[in-house]
Amino acid sequence: MTTELIKHNLTLAFKPEILEIIDSSAAHAGHAGARAGGGHYHVTIVADAFEGKSAVQRHQLIYQALGDLMKQQIHALGINALSPSEK
Repeated sequence: MTTELIKHNLTLAFKPEILEIIDSSAAHAGHAGARAGGGHYHVTIVADAFEGKSAVQRHQLIYQALGDLMKQQIHALGINALSPSEK
């Protein structure tokens, strides 16, 4: 469910060439954040929107696109955000 919401939000915001989402929540089942309902995810995304942006700016754009998911359903998020020229 959360994976689909992440995919939906990022696709809507960035129209990525590549979008891969890995849900590693099960590996963190005993972790405090996981017990509170937040999952652990890793996103690889390639989109034009990241061209000329620093890593911090790219992460900020992704956090903005995910909005309340970051507060309610995502405890940890690994991000690999690239422009098409970097893939």
